[in-house]
Amino acid sequence: MGILDRFSTIVKANINALLDKAEDPAKMIDQYLAEMRESLAEVKRETAGVMAEESRTKAKVDANRAEIEKYAGLAKKALQAGNEGDAKVFIAKKQQLEVSGQGLAEAYEVARGNAQKMRQMHDKLVGDIEELERRRETIKAKVAVAKTQGKLNELGAASDKAEDAMSAFQRMEEKADRMLERETAMAELNAAPKDEAAALEEKYSGPAPTAVDDELARMKAELGL
Repeated sequence: MGILDRFSTIVKANINALLDKAEDPAKMIDQYLAEMRESLAEVKRETAGVMAEESRTKAKVDANRAEIEKYAGLAKKALQAGNEGDAKVFIAKKQQLEVSGQGLAEAYEVARGNAQKMRQMHDKLVGDIEELERRRETIKAKVAVAKTQGKLNELGAASDKAEDAMSAFQRMEEKADRMLERETAMAELNAAPKDEAAALEEKYSGPAPTAVDDELARMKAELGL
């Protein structure tokens, strides 16, 4: 039966195996759910058709048995009435129905087996979809947390680099300070020795006291300073 071949993989579907292959489980689970719902809709249609076929075949089997019982009863009535020829006709018809009934019974067994398999597929799909629905939010939450953790890891690495850079800048600043101190010391060493006599000479060789200086001296004398 073609439909059974087309959906045989559905019965064997393993959700965990499919999710393990996904790079983004959150997106994969939504995609897989959509595909499974489409498959479920088709399986429902096909299952309904197979079950209807089972019912039709079962009805034919029941009708055949009823006909067999009917002609068996007519043959008995004919014998009871003393009409052996009529009884033979009824028995021959009954035997024909029994032969066709064997084929109908075989067809019914096949139809019944197909219907059982289709119902199993349907129930399997419904169960898988329900399981995915239950697990979807949990999976998405875990994926979101994992992505956040990944960003934190990246930021941590960037922070480590920044810390290394700050340490390098500090070392360069310390080196610059040492260079400045060394050059300042060199400048002091290179300066000419200080002439104290020349400095005093400049102090005492200034301009003569002015009138302001004279008045200031008188005021100090008056005040006894």
